Amino acid sequence: MRRFSVNFAIFSLLLDIGLTIMALMLATALRPFLTHLPFLQDLAIVSFSPSVYGIIVVLWTAIFLFNSVYDPRNVYKITDELQNVTIAVALASLIFAGVLYLFFRDFSRYLLLLFVAIDLVLLLGWRLWARLVFRIRRVPAAEKRVLIVGAGRVGQRVGQMIGESRWMGLHLVGYLDDARRNGQQDLSIIGRLAEVRQAVQREMVDDVVIALPQRAYGQVNKLVVDLHDLPVNVRVVPDYFSLALYRASVEDFGGLPLINLRDPALNEVQRLVKRLFDLLVGGLTVLLTLPLFILIALAIKLDSDGPVLFRQQRVGENGRVFPMVKFRSMVVGAEKMQPKINGEDENGNVIHKTEDDPRVTRVGRFLRRTSLDELPQLLNVIKGDMSLVGPRPELPWLVGQYELWQRKRFAVPQGMTGWWQVNGRADKPMHLHTEDDLYYIQNYSLWMDIYILLKTPWVVLRGKGAY
Repeated sequence: MRRFSVNFAIFSLLLDIGLTIMALMLATALRPFLTHLPFLQDLAIVSFSPSVYGIIVVLWTAIFLFNSVYDPRNVYKITDELQNVTIAVALASLIFAGVLYLFFRDFSRYLLLLFVAIDLVLLLGWRLWARLVFRIRRVPAAEKRVLIVGAGRVGQRVGQMIGESRWMGLHLVGYLDDARRNGQQDLSIIGRLAEVRQAVQREMVDDVVIALPQRAYGQVNKLVVDLHDLPVNVRVVPDYFSLALYRASVEDFGGLPLINLRDPALNEVQRLVKRLFDLLVGGLTVLLTLPLFILIALAIKLDSDGPVLFRQQRVGENGRVFPMVKFRSMVVGAEKMQPKINGEDENGNVIHKTEDDPRVTRVGRFLRRTSLDELPQLLNVIKGDMSLVGPRPELPWLVGQYELWQRKRFAVPQGMTGWWQVNGRADKPMHLHTEDDLYYIQNYSLWMDIYILLKTPWVVLRGKGAY
């Protein structure tokens, strides 16, 4: 009965069926007492054919199995499990409603709604309770012993992921590698590649993960042949990390399974929701801050000669260059003075902003300190060049000095504010915050955008790192 085991899956299926039948019985018992609700008829007795119970058992079992509700890969995360159960209940209920319409017209519609509501509460409730018990009593999951073939960069990354997932029952027995390299002193290397068969039998391994570098791919076929008759799962981790600009995925391409090295960071639904959110919030913000726009424009005009707005070429999503709009905070011709301002830090990284920049005007210093100079970027957001939240759009000449891994930050729409701005906003250029940008990309959600937007005003008021 350990978590994620076959026995636990069978137990879950039987319990779901039992609770579903109980839900219908409870709904039948409660229906006569709900006559005070509007649009409900007074029913003293609720009756229907006993065959309905059999139909429910067949439908719920088939739909739950079809929806992979009991597949361990779909229940590791609580959100995934609750989502799968909810979808399965909804689908089974729709089909059940169709069966009732065709063959059992006397079945109350309100009884159906009450039954589905009770069923959903019971099925979700016992899963939440079970997870709480597992956490309190530290009930172990069904153990899967994993052997990693290859102790290089890719293998160590897989080992780190396994170490972070011990609660799922994954246990790393060690690595196989033909050579010890730097950084491997602390790794548990239990043999050479040629000893894979003996290691699997000796350590009672359930899963073998082949994580060899590209130059050793010729050995993969031999390893698979050595293990073909053993009861062990063999998985291959391709060494594409140096090639993939964001994430890679296996997809069907004309019937061929190929690895896509440029899988979109946002799917179509996420992109649509993000765009609608930008238009709604961005449009409302422009209307609310319009008087502020006028006051800032007057202040800039009275303080120094030159235009109110400043347009600068920036690099957006997928490397597309666009004109970003800001309130002018520097003297006219400030970009021509940029080479005199640039410097380097102790690691050789270019520093193109300084706190005492002589090009900044008096009003501009206040605007930059309060980030009010960035308000016109709301127009870029409405136009679609930018998003409210995302990595900051960078200067083209700086992007030209990026390393390959830093270009991953352009996998999503660039934003007015972002993850690193609300988490420290240190006094260094944004191109040195790529790790924070990648964290945002890899963990993107609409709720994360809302969290960043709500936290941004408090960070701006502190004024740290803004000059």
